[in-house]
Amino acid sequence: MDAVRVTGVALRNFRCYARAEARLAPGLTVVVGANGAGKSNLLEALYFGCTGRSSRTSSERELVRFGERVARVSVDVEAPDGGHRLEVGFEPGEAKVMRVDGAKVDSLARVDVRPLVSVFMPDRLDLVKGPPALRRAHLDRFVAALWPARGDTRQRYSRALAQRNALVARVRAGAASPSLLDTWDVELARAGIALMAVRGEALTSLSEPFSQLAAQLGLSGEARLGYRPRSRAATADELRAELRERREEDLARGFTTHGPHRDDLELAREGRPLRAYGSQGQQRAALLALLFAERELLAARGRPPLMLLDDVMSELDFPRRERLIELLRSGGQAVVAATEPEHVPGCGDPDVALLTVAEGAIAAREQVSA
Repeated sequence: MDAVRVTGVALRNFRCYARAEARLAPGLTVVVGANGAGKSNLLEALYFGCTGRSSRTSSERELVRFGERVARVSVDVEAPDGGHRLEVGFEPGEAKVMRVDGAKVDSLARVDVRPLVSVFMPDRLDLVKGPPALRRAHLDRFVAALWPARGDTRQRYSRALAQRNALVARVRAGAASPSLLDTWDVELARAGIALMAVRGEALTSLSEPFSQLAAQLGLSGEARLGYRPRSRAATADELRAELRERREEDLARGFTTHGPHRDDLELAREGRPLRAYGSQGQQRAALLALLFAERELLAARGRPPLMLLDDVMSELDFPRRERLIELLRSGGQAVVAATEPEHVPGCGDPDVALLTVAEGAIAAREQVSA
């Protein structure tokens, strides 16, 4: 599939913005402004308009500007077949309304003209140091982006898991026979082996570029990605046998305690997990390396994601800032937020769009010397 790029974004009552619009460069766009001016809100709006969800909060009521009822974001994109518009409207207490070229859609996930998006924000360090569920969800979204035909692998497993958990609860309550779990053990094992296989394949593909990029971005020592499956099964029959062995524990606890829903993705340096033993700087470098490794694989398939990077320059020295910008400008589209334009090497180049943010307004300047 050919690349899709964002040409512009319009915000209505989104966070600190009453009304604002911005145009993006085909390559690098730099957003500058004081802390609290709205840089993060603009990047969040881009993510929201492309995905239908926030990159920063699960409480989407926070997205609506104080005193207003509805927030709206529209994103203009350029695809191989021409221009399109994605729109997302949100009113607290109501279902989100999403449209593509004016037609309602239930989700943006499978819209062909939706650009892929990759985001770095300080809060995203939880992807390195937070609970395994965050890493599993991130990995499964990457799998769906890399291989769209396999995008429902996680959904198939989740449906089987929900059915088995419901039956476990019924058996535990004495409303069903334990033998009925045999059928769902088979279904869950089939879906689980498929999910483990696709996760493992994705991480194998990411491993080498991750290690190389981590070194380039300042993570000293050997950096590794590792897949940590809960199961040791290599076949569906072996996973089914593991589930059978743990049935009594499942019935005692009231849910399925074993399977790919307990897996983890480990980011490690010198054989030690960065989650527990990495400094914040090392965790930042590892997260950036992971995002750029993912972009490399997606770009090879013709779908480089829009990269959104917020507050990424503050803890990098100048050589590493230069390397980061080189990577961003090597292909695809990116938006970088910083407090000062001189924090972004090459910001004054004529092919770089510069946006200044202040008091809920966005202004474009043609060129500023860096």
